[in-house]
Amino acid sequence: MTPSSSNTTSTPTGSGNGGSTGVRTTGALGNEPTASMGTDVDEDRLLGASPSRQMKEHLSEAGSHLKQATRDAGSAVKSAASAAGEELRLGRANVKAGLSDSAVAGLSAAEQAAAASREQMDVLMDKGRDLLDSAAELIRERPLASFGVAFATGWLIAKLARGGGGGGDR
Repeated sequence: MTPSSSNTTSTPTGSGNGGSTGVRTTGALGNEPTASMGTDVDEDRLLGASPSRQMKEHLSEAGSHLKQATRDAGSAVKSAASAAGEELRLGRANVKAGLSDSAVAGLSAAEQAAAASREQMDVLMDKGRDLLDSAAELIRERPLASFGVAFATGWLIAKLARGGGGGGDR
C-alpha cells in the first residue's frame, strides 16, 4: 500500500436490531475515521442495495423534483399572466383617459373657434351697417349726384351684361 492512496472501508454501526444506523469510514490504516454520516441513512443503502433499486430511488426523487418544478412554473405563469392583465387594464384606463381629455380639448377648441367666428361676423355686420348708414346719409345730402352715380352704374352693368364691351351696336 502506498502512503498517498487511501483505503476506505465502511462498517455499519448502531444498535444492530434494524433501527437507525450510522456509517463510519476509516482511512488507509483502517483505524482513523475520515467521514461520518448521520443516523437517518437507510439500512438497505448501507448494506449494498442493488443498482436497479438505487436507480428507481433516484428516478423517484427526480420525478418529485420535476413535479415541484412544474408546480412552481405554473404558479409563475399564473402570476405573470395576472400582472400582465393588470398592466393591460391600467393601460386601457390610461388610453380612455387620454382620449377623453383629447375630446374635451377638441370641444373646447371648437367652442372657441365658434365664438371667434361669431365675433368676426358681428364686426362685419357692424361695418356693413355703417356703410349703409353712410350711403343713406350721402344720398340725403346730395340726391342728384347719388342719382347720377346710380344711373351710370346701372347703364355700365347693363352694357357689360349684353356683351357689348366698347364697340357699340350696329
